[in-house]
Amino acid sequence: MSAAVQQDLQLLEDRVLGLISEADLVALTTALVAAGGENPGGTEEATVQVLTEFSRAAGLDVATETVAEGRPNFTAVLPGGSMPGMLFLGHSDVVPAGTGWERPPFEPYIRDGRLFGRGSTDMKGGLAAVLIALKALKAAGIELPFNAALACTVDEEDLGIGIRAYTASAAADPAFSYSACVVAEPTDLETVIGCRGDSYIELKVTGKSAHSGRPADGRNAIDAAARILELVRKDHALLQENQDPLLGAGTWNIGLIQGGTGTSMVAAECTVSLDRRLMPDDDAQQILDRLLAQVREAGIDTDGISVSAGVTMEMPGFRTPEDHPLVSNSVAALADAGVDSAIRGWTAACDGGFVVRDLGVPAIVMGPGGLNDQAHQVNESVSIAEIVAAARAYALLCLRHGGS
Repeated sequence: MSAAVQQDLQLLEDRVLGLISEADLVALTTALVAAGGENPGGTEEATVQVLTEFSRAAGLDVATETVAEGRPNFTAVLPGGSMPGMLFLGHSDVVPAGTGWERPPFEPYIRDGRLFGRGSTDMKGGLAAVLIALKALKAAGIELPFNAALACTVDEEDLGIGIRAYTASAAADPAFSYSACVVAEPTDLETVIGCRGDSYIELKVTGKSAHSGRPADGRNAIDAAARILELVRKDHALLQENQDPLLGAGTWNIGLIQGGTGTSMVAAECTVSLDRRLMPDDDAQQILDRLLAQVREAGIDTDGISVSAGVTMEMPGFRTPEDHPLVSNSVAALADAGVDSAIRGWTAACDGGFVVRDLGVPAIVMGPGGLNDQAHQVNESVSIAEIVAAARAYALLCLRHGGS
């Protein structure tokens, strides 16, 4: 590349970056936080309305798809040429605020360079950074050789109905053409190249009720469930013996257990809710099938005890090679935005795994805010400087995306 071409590209990037306004970022993030969207218990409709109004005013193409009542998926597209494009991914719901906040959680405020409110880190700041970046590209008159888009789904914090609807629609759309995905979840602006997945497994153990004075007359479902959980704990321990350097290992967690109807009765039923974190190649149904096979081998589901189970939620993991151009472009864009970005793996899960698995688009996670110290926390907040840096990096990623 000649010095003259490099200079022209630098001038172009400087023009775009000069259009990214901290005030606009703060205003949009504030409006998104105030829109709420607690899940479960609310809908994302108000948040999508804010996204829609901003995007239309910025000159972006907007579309929504209703997934459930009051729960629309949202897309905003900066149209370009026919080359495979750059897709940004986010979600519009937030976890319930809970109690203990120093101020009302959906009345955002600024203090010491941080914007406070439920969803500020997870992930209204990331959504704002993407849209401000697309707005700057549009305002600069940039004609990219590909589409740059934000897809914002509902229900990420619970069962993931939004991302499933989005990937199903995209897979059936012949015009869908993207070769890179950036999930704008909070990573402290580190470049995350792999994530574990997650799954929920529901077990129901059925026995036979009897008087506790004659327990042999019944079949105790809680006792049987306890034996199953011993198998789960044993499997968890075995998994920890084989740690992946980037992602760690799969894990089991016993989240909920309910059983019995009274202390003086043999429990006829027991239900158990399990969280099973997944490595990128894991399949939740296969994991459940193996557990049920162990139950049968141990003789737990015999002599009046029956066991039924199902996978109620699955979020796939993913891994993008460290030498992929998307990874190096992210690190370079962040550096030029003033951030020294490490390359990491995530033990958390996100919707990016669906894009990788179902659409074949390589993904990274990179966004403003702290996953471990802010997301889902009381008095959640996000650094305004990180939102600005994220918007600058997103714009540079679009300008430097090769499309292949």
